[in-house]
Amino acid sequence: MTDTSTNTDAAPTLADHLALDLLNTEARKDGATVDYWRDGADVLRWLAQHGVTLPPGVPAPASAQLLAQATALRTLARRLIAARRHGDALGLDDTDALNGYLHAWLSAPSLERDAAGVPVLARVTRAAPLAALLGPVAQALAQLLAEGDFALVRQCEHPDCILWFYDRTKAHKRRWCSMSTCGNRYKAAQFRLKAGAAKT
Repeated sequence: MTDTSTNTDAAPTLADHLALDLLNTEARKDGATVDYWRDGADVLRWLAQHGVTLPPGVPAPASAQLLAQATALRTLARRLIAARRHGDALGLDDTDALNGYLHAWLSAPSLERDAAGVPVLARVTRAAPLAALLGPVAQALAQLLAEGDFALVRQCEHPDCILWFYDRTKAHKRRWCSMSTCGNRYKAAQFRLKAGAAKT
């Protein structure tokens, strides 16, 4: 898990799951919602940060189209994750929409060599650039919906935070998106409350 919460230009990557990091491309700062995706270049940077890139020589899709499709996938993910978390049935329209992203992401097996020259089986995308970029994110979302333990899918408990995470801690008692930010802010606020109560 990499915590990029100190970089104000990048979305935090602290969810420990790609589908939840997708939701965290929107956050709250000083009471206002911040969208870390202002254009397609922001989406490309976020995807690259998660290891999703186009093959060499393949041009990136149009910036506006990538931003629109990535934002639509994020909105869809938010609905599907919220429904699954509350135990609601997933809507047919929403699952069809997710399947649209998945079905457009075509790939084929390819025998490659690793750095030591050892043969490895890899999958090579055969999809259009837009589908190749968003397909892995859609797959992570589908895997979370189908296989995830939704008792471990949580939102930060800090009242000013909307970030999500998958609690992979041993005791499953994680409460904060990041102990260094929201956890410490909460503890500082509690200390001030106790100090103020002690003075009265």
